[in-house]
Amino acid sequence: MRNKKIIFWSVTVSLGGFLFGFDTALISGVEGTVQQLWSLSDAMTGQLVAMALYGTIIGAIFGGIPAQYMGRKKSLYYIAAIFLVSALGSALSPDAGWLMFFRFIGGLSVGASSVVAPMYIAEISPKQKRGRLTALFQFNIVFGIMLAYFSNWLIGTGDPDAWRWMLGVEAFPALLFLILVYFVPESPRWLVLKKGDTDEALRILTIIDSSNAEKSLAEIQAGAGKKEKAGLGEFFSGRYRLPIMLAFLFAFFNQVSGINAVIYYAPRIFEASGMGLDAALLSSVGIGLTNLVFTMVGLALIDRMGRRFLMYIGSFGYIISLSLVAWLFTTSNPGSGVLLPVLLFVFIAAHAIGQGAVIWVFISEIFPNKVRSWGNSFGSSTHWVFAAVIAGNFPWFAGKFGQAPIFGFFAFMMVLQLIFVWRLMPETKGTSLEDIEKQMRRS
Repeated sequence: MRNKKIIFWSVTVSLGGFLFGFDTALISGVEGTVQQLWSLSDAMTGQLVAMALYGTIIGAIFGGIPAQYMGRKKSLYYIAAIFLVSALGSALSPDAGWLMFFRFIGGLSVGASSVVAPMYIAEISPKQKRGRLTALFQFNIVFGIMLAYFSNWLIGTGDPDAWRWMLGVEAFPALLFLILVYFVPESPRWLVLKKGDTDEALRILTIIDSSNAEKSLAEIQAGAGKKEKAGLGEFFSGRYRLPIMLAFLFAFFNQVSGINAVIYYAPRIFEASGMGLDAALLSSVGIGLTNLVFTMVGLALIDRMGRRFLMYIGSFGYIISLSLVAWLFTTSNPGSGVLLPVLLFVFIAAHAIGQGAVIWVFISEIFPNKVRSWGNSFGSSTHWVFAAVIAGNFPWFAGKFGQAPIFGFFAFMMVLQLIFVWRLMPETKGTSLEDIEKQMRRS
């Protein structure tokens, strides 16, 4: 990529993904300590973990509103500021109630960042590099997850207040994100559709791709639909049935793979297999590293091989690994060897190269410019609703039924995902956002 400015903008905005991942995974090293500290039940611990997810649902549902009316850039400012408040408040929480409150606040930013950041990157990227640049958001999510696991392991469990440091370190990247957002421009598509500022939009489009700037501006203006409203009523008018269905199913399958159950409760799952706490925390670092490496593979392939190709690889990897994990938990001592960590690493690799690399790219591509804010909110909020349901109830179901039926259920749902990819999912590789819009209308 020769245009350093586009890379800088994309990397800066994808820091929202880093904070997303970092915030998401930090709780895995904290939940067991906090449960003992405040004598919480399994159900209450699940709700403490899920509190951030409830925030993400609200953030995802309403994150499209400021992005639509105030702009992508200003929305990113607010997201960064809320991350900062959440990190400091969580670290200083005097009891479970305050910790849940500040985790909820952080969840608002996680949900909003999953709407605004990939949308912004998709709108400022050349079509040939859009998959790779938008997937930087996912790369930073998994980089954040890995660093959170490593940070948790590094801080350790010796000090009774270690959990405060585990949560408080998030303030440093949140502050960096807040500063760097100042240096990115507004989305040219938003400038045309909401502000009518074609001069500034053309200036930014020229930086992105000088040879196609005029053509890109003309396509954006042509797709604006001068007499049509772009409100929520327009979004649910029935004209966008196909992209809405695709976004819903994609986000649904992302979560019923069990990915957030593994991310949030990796140490608990390893401990349930018979591992000690230190080994469980260290194995969680391995999950983060595997996620990072295979996300990089996904980034390298997404614009070459296409979105569907990666989803096929991921679906088969899910089915094999989850089925074997379910089987392993039916044996007498699943943690007696290296098989469980290896299988969970395969599961994470399948997610990273498939759903992980593709979801935010695909959802940001399939909606027309004028309703992309609503579309991203819909897809993201669907994702987070199911994440909250699964993560909030995993400890209870694991305690009641054990791990085997849970992982068996996840494996079955991935068979259904494979059918979805085969029969319904369109390929969007190398196609302009405006041409994808035309494809959706014809289908």
